[in-house]
Amino acid sequence: MAITKERKNELVDQYVDWINQSRALFVTEYHGLSMKQIDDLRARVRGSGGQFHIIKNTLGKVAFEKAGLPEPGKLLEGSTAIVFAFQDIPDAAKVISDFARASEFVNLKGGYMDGRVIRAEDVKALADLPPLPVMRAQLLGVLLAPASKLVRTLAEPARQVAAVLQAYVDKDASQPAA
Repeated sequence: MAITKERKNELVDQYVDWINQSRALFVTEYHGLSMKQIDDLRARVRGSGGQFHIIKNTLGKVAFEKAGLPEPGKLLEGSTAIVFAFQDIPDAAKVISDFARASEFVNLKGGYMDGRVIRAEDVKALADLPPLPVMRAQLLGVLLAPASKLVRTLAEPARQVAAVLQAYVDKDASQPAA
């Protein structure tokens, strides 16, 4: 059944909206997935703060052009689905990368991040990054390390004076009174 021109325009506008809202998007080729597998993948991607949508290639090309993204080239060939990462980019990349690794029916083609085309290898590299909360904790630890070292350095002389005084007290207490 043919799609009306109005419906095509609605789809293009929806694609553009998703493109503009997402921090990154990952293009996949899917073939042979059952609806149960697609629903499972959608739920996993949704859990990572993204969305998984099957798109029409010709409408996708129009949407990418309308959104100001570079020509997708071979990204939009074959059966195409896109993961839109609205929140945590590495987490969404990990979900789709793990699913593609475990399934013979999903193949990563590449994507877009910061308005630039990225390759499938780049998506896999993003998937290897730790999740955003872990990265924040690591950064916070790096930022706090010099401050805690400074506090220890400043407190050390006082600790040494207290240790010397305690040694004199212990020495006096151990000597019998005359």
